[in-house]
Formats: sequence, structure tokens, C-alpha cells
Amino acid sequence: MVAIDTHHHFVPDFYAQAVEEAGGDPSGWPTLSWSFEGSIASMDRNGTTEAILSLTAPGAVIAPTEEKRRELARRANEYAAAKRDEDPSRWGFFAALPCLLDTQGALAEIRYALDVLKVEGVTLFTRYGAGNQYLGDPAFQPIWEELNARKAVGFIHPTHPADTTRVNPLLPQPAIDYPHETTRKSVDMIISNTKRTYPACKVILSHAGGTLPYQITRMITVSKEAAATARIYGKSSEEIIEDFQYFYFDLALSSSAAVLRLVLEVIPNDHLLYGSDYPYASPDKTRGFKEILDDFPLDPELRDKIYFKNAEALLDRNSQSRS
Repeated sequence: MVAIDTHHHFVPDFYAQAVEEAGGDPSGWPTLSWSFEGSIASMDRNGTTEAILSLTAPGAVIAPTEEKRRELARRANEYAAAKRDEDPSRWGFFAALPCLLDTQGALAEIRYALDVLKVEGVTLFTRYGAGNQYLGDPAFQPIWEELNARKAVGFIHPTHPADTTRVNPLLPQPAIDYPHETTRKSVDMIISNTKRTYPACKVILSHAGGTLPYQITRMITVSKEAAATARIYGKSSEEIIEDFQYFYFDLALSSSAAVLRLVLEVIPNDHLLYGSDYPYASPDKTRGFKEILDDFPLDPELRDKIYFKNAEALLDRNSQSRS
């Protein structure tokens, strides 16, 4: 079976060192040991033929200076591009960017990544800065304008919440806080009209959109009498649903039977993508979720869409290169 993993992280040694020098991941999640050989082994176990690599938070965001953040993003992108060029049928990547509040640095890296390195898209995080500015913030308008003008793909990964206090000392933050971060960011983009203003930029949400598929009806449900004229948060219910369904959703760690039934009902089926979250998800977790997805009853056409056809269409990956 062909499968394109759109949520597959890489952790080069220099990046891991930069994270540790910055005090470690604020979520408390350990910086993992990683290699391309490990990625290939995981892909082979899961039947994955291609991986689209991305950095996860916070390396190019929390490096100590603006200059260091720019240097780290550029180094990571050139590192990934070199590996991609060795075997473009197996590897692609979403470019790392410096902190988006460094507008000129971020724009320069977007242009270099798209024009020179020919990346599949760019990695964005749910929020930036001490002010916890989510992606619908007006400060990021130049970034969205650039991505929209280029019809680029943005892969959005959650970062640690503003309050890093754990619900329970035994519970790592990514377990529940990351999905909530994705939901907060997505609702912000909908209500701020960022999605509607920049429709040419295609946006992938991690982990089936966090809790967004479950929460979306909570946002829009009104009485039958009011439904014809109601505007919620300045938008009609139809506009909110349209913006929600415009996102793409990867299924990394989100392919349990209950979740699949929900997303297949509320998300356009051509906006669903396969993802593993390797190596931040342990091998038993990535394999377990893949087995559930393999066993879930889907017609062959829809299964192919989720595993590779939707990604091919979104990322312009040529299936002939794998035959």
C-alpha cells in the first residue's frame, strides 16, 4: 500500500542541541534521539512510502536571539533539502521558519524555502511570543499575504500552552494540551476571518484538528427560530462551517474508531491526510493507530484518498515517481 506521512518529525543533532541550550522544550517533553535510519525503520513497519518532514516546536522559535533563530531555521531547511534531494520519492519537508514576530526574517525564509529549496510548504505554530499571539493576530497579516499570494501550504503544529502547569505530574502536556492549542488557534483563525481572507493558502491542522470537530457544533448551534437570521461572532453558522471545512486535517494519533466516525461525518473526505507523529509518538503508538486505521471499514477509494491521494493533490506529489 502507498502511504504519505504528512506528520513526520526530524530532530537533527544541531537542532536538539539548540533546544537544550534554550532550556529544553517548555512543555517538559524530552528532546528525542532521532536518525533517518530510525525514520525509515518506522516507515517500513507502518507501510509508509513517503514522509513529509517537519520540525516540532520550539527550536527556531525560542533560540535566544533573532539572528540565531534565523540561522537555525535556514540550517534545518538546508539539512532537510539535502536529504530530500538524495531521494525525492521518499522525502519531502515543510520548511522551518524563525519566529513569525520577526516578520522580515520569516518572509525571507518563506521566499528562500519556496523559491530555492522548492519545499512542500511551511511549518507554523499555533501561537508566538510573550503575548501569546495566535495566528489570526493582525501582526501576522504580512505572513498570510505572502503565503496566500503563493498558494502555499501551511502545516500547523501545536506548541505548549501559555500555562505550562501540568494537570497531573504524570501527564505530559502534549497528551491533552496540544489538541486544545490547535482548537484555540483554529477558532481564532475562523473568527478573525483569517481563513476567509487568505483562502489560497491551504492549512493542515495536526491531530484531526484537536477538539475542533467535536466543538464546532457547540459554536454554531442556535434555536430553529433564530437559525435563519442568527449571526454568531459576527458570522453566520454557514460561514463558520465553511471556514472549518476549508482546513485539512491529518490523522496523527487520531484514528480511533470513534474519532474516525466523527471526522468522516463532519470533514470533507478529500481533506483528510495520514500522519504518524514519529518520533514524538512512540513506535507502539504509531503502529497501534495505523492498525486501527487499516482495520476501519472504508471503501477502497476513500482509503486511498486518506493514505496518499489527498496528500498528492495538496502537495503536488507525483505518484509516478513511486512506481
